[in-house]
Amino acid sequence: MKVAASSLRRGNVVDIDGKLYAVLTVENIHPGKGTPVTQLDMRRISDGVKVSERYRTTEQVERAFVDQRDYNFLYDDGDGYHFMNPENYDQVSVPASVIGDAAPYLGEGVTVQLSLHDGVPIAIELPQRVVLEVTETEPGMKGQTASGSYKPAVLSNGVRTMVPAYLTPGTKIIVMTADGSYVERAKD
Repeated sequence: MKVAASSLRRGNVVDIDGKLYAVLTVENIHPGKGTPVTQLDMRRISDGVKVSERYRTTEQVERAFVDQRDYNFLYDDGDGYHFMNPENYDQVSVPASVIGDAAPYLGEGVTVQLSLHDGVPIAIELPQRVVLEVTETEPGMKGQTASGSYKPAVLSNGVRTMVPAYLTPGTKIIVMTADGSYVERAKD
């Protein structure tokens, strides 16, 4: 199925010259002058080689037919990451090379979208936002209740991010999975 390059998202699978590629990052670039382009960083599924391609935003790209379904994360061991299909309770093991930098955001029960091609997991798509707890951060300073200053913090999954100065350890926050950035405090 042909789709516009600008409509691709992280986790999509494309077919270029008969080879399947998993999209790792997508950046739409709109220069002040000239044609807008879409920069795709991809991983070739067959051998794991990473490639980078640029397309005009209106250019058509062949999207591969893959089975995309929601799976719940169960656990990880030395063999890979294990997921369960909530509809029929089938379990699938996904190698660490497919998970990549999504690993810190996988917690028990997190629902992800797995792409399978001929029954083999080839890509993972995380939810856009996850709720995590601040485990350590510098103490807040008096008077910094709503100012625009940020301080470094370590989250319950080990990721470092910048949070508003008034947050304390134990506070649950919402974080973007794409870049680990702070969005807002979680509502309890």
